[in-house]
Amino acid sequence: MTHAEDAPGSSDLLVVANRLPFDLDEDGEWRRAPGGLVTALEPTLRSRGGAWVGWPGKPDVAPSAFDDEGMAIRPVPISADEVAAYYEGFANATLWPLYHDVVARPRFERSWWEAYRTVNERFAAAAADAAAEGATVWVQDYQLQLVPQMLRDRRPDLRIGFFLHIPFPPAELFAQLPWRRPVVEGLLGADVVGFQTVGGAENFRRVAARLTDATADDAPITVNGGSGHVTAPDGRTITVGAHPISVDAGHLDETARGDEVAERARSLRHELGDPRTVLLGVDRLDYTKGIDVRLQAFAETLEDGRLDPAETVLIQVATPSRERVEHYAEMRDDIELTVGRVNGEYGSIGHPVIHYVHRSTPRDELVAFYRAADVMLVTPYRDGMNLVAKEYVASRPDGDGALVLSEFTGAADDLGEGAFLVNPHDIDAVGDAIVTAASLDHEESRRRMGLMREQVLANDVERWAAGFLEALGVGS
Repeated sequence: MTHAEDAPGSSDLLVVANRLPFDLDEDGEWRRAPGGLVTALEPTLRSRGGAWVGWPGKPDVAPSAFDDEGMAIRPVPISADEVAAYYEGFANATLWPLYHDVVARPRFERSWWEAYRTVNERFAAAAADAAAEGATVWVQDYQLQLVPQMLRDRRPDLRIGFFLHIPFPPAELFAQLPWRRPVVEGLLGADVVGFQTVGGAENFRRVAARLTDATADDAPITVNGGSGHVTAPDGRTITVGAHPISVDAGHLDETARGDEVAERARSLRHELGDPRTVLLGVDRLDYTKGIDVRLQAFAETLEDGRLDPAETVLIQVATPSRERVEHYAEMRDDIELTVGRVNGEYGSIGHPVIHYVHRSTPRDELVAFYRAADVMLVTPYRDGMNLVAKEYVASRPDGDGALVLSEFTGAADDLGEGAFLVNPHDIDAVGDAIVTAASLDHEESRRRMGLMREQVLANDVERWAAGFLEALGVGS
């Protein structure tokens, strides 16, 4: 790594995201923090001498920029007070619940809005300093919705894209936001605005026409194809499209085929008592994920005798998330009480029916869980995509397994032919789907999984990134 502070304004392609692809640990050392977005974009950024602008994950530090094998890393400092107001506050206690169908009530705090605006301005300034003349900048997600227009005000020469990884709500919900107009105007600073689903893109187009002075067409929007357009008051045309994100399917498939993962999957089932059916849920501990409804539905299938607790086990992996936010702490308590109650009623000594894991799980271990599970339960009340569903499918090289999937996820659009789609608000329907999936014969299981694997393996995260960059005018 070499310091790059002496070469501002040299990058032709930039990614601007809340987090960097590196974390700054407690000892002040940089640690790689790989994820799907990093996997998809790193090769392109490195080959083009691009830059990644983001927060290093540690408050109250201002580390220097550096180069990592051709990719410039541009840290953006955020104070502890700003983390509390901008990130935990406005991003995750205001926007997150609002954009997820108001599953929890959003809080509208003026001080949080001011912090959000301040931090977005800092990200925009960092991107403007790093970008070469005529560069392309791709801004990521709900934490940075003001950046496109702030960046355009500073650097009108830039080509700017924005992608929202979570749902964009209908106008009737979005209109609750006191700062609705500046948020939409912030997004309209982009040349291309992308969403996970056609519905999200259409919602944004309607909101832009209703809440700002922009006008919108009624062109049909299709996945990775037909786009809508919004004309800003300054005459610019903004392209609005649906670009569903995916996973590094090839790598997951390869990992799942490995001898170590296959052996770990077999040993997991043995440790569980070699049950007939293993059910699996893998989620961030978040109130939008529907963990509560799947636990209740599972308990009812045990109560009515449709699943045998002596032959059925549910593993629930709940990765810690935003535990300083009140909603999350309350939800964790409720889930853990439910797990204890169900195990008390239906488990036996040494054989609980629910195995609850509340910690981060290494990637290879997670893939082993996917391989070990007969049925994957993905039941969010609302989700922009839900990559766990696609990870499960990519990790089934034997071509079997079943997926129970909420119809209110973006993944339902991609995997609906093979998954058992459910309304997560209907506990009876969730229970019925669990029982049906657990009772699936081998031939039907392989048919359904084959449809889903074909979709996931053909449309991986690299294809998603290339498609969006192509919409932005960036060739391969």
